[in-house]
Amino acid sequence: MLSFLNPHTLIVLLGIVGVIGVIFAETGLFVGFFLPGDSLLFTAGFLASQHQLSFAWLLIGTFLAAVLGDTVGYAFGKKVGPAIFTKEDSIFFDKKHIARAQNFYEKYGKKTIILARFIPIIRTFAPIVAGVGNMTYKTFISFNVIGGLAWTELMLWLGFGFGSIIPDPDRYVIPAVIVIIIVSASPALREIFRKRV
Repeated sequence: MLSFLNPHTLIVLLGIVGVIGVIFAETGLFVGFFLPGDSLLFTAGFLASQHQLSFAWLLIGTFLAAVLGDTVGYAFGKKVGPAIFTKEDSIFFDKKHIARAQNFYEKYGKKTIILARFIPIIRTFAPIVAGVGNMTYKTFISFNVIGGLAWTELMLWLGFGFGSIIPDPDRYVIPAVIVIIIVSASPALREIFRKRV
């Protein structure tokens, strides 16, 4: 991962507003699919446990950003419609990401909006697919709020708990973030491996 995408570096450079902005971008913008949402939330929670960030503002701000981001993705899907599946690939868009999100949506239905929160790339494109499909906004917003709350609060509390419970946690934060990145990326890596075998 590029050094400027290192979660700790991002947080130090951008602070709480930056964390909230990244969470919004990852969930609501095409270009956000490569951003490190899981590890960023974990690291932010850890830094809050060390009194470097306000935990209350993180809990509120990232939740709202996640819900708003998914809402933007849904609205984009509604506006563009099925034409998104014929859009040409570009530096910021690859049809296979939309196809993966659609397959996930077909497999899990409405629950996709919650489950996708915990799967990088899928979480960026799932709300777009919901907007393209026939999910009503009333149904979408319910699952969006539940998923946004579950994802942001769980990752923040994991980081906060890690920093509060582990003695001398600074020694372990980088390995913990690496583990979270690997776990977050494992579904995508498994898919790549399965296609090559």
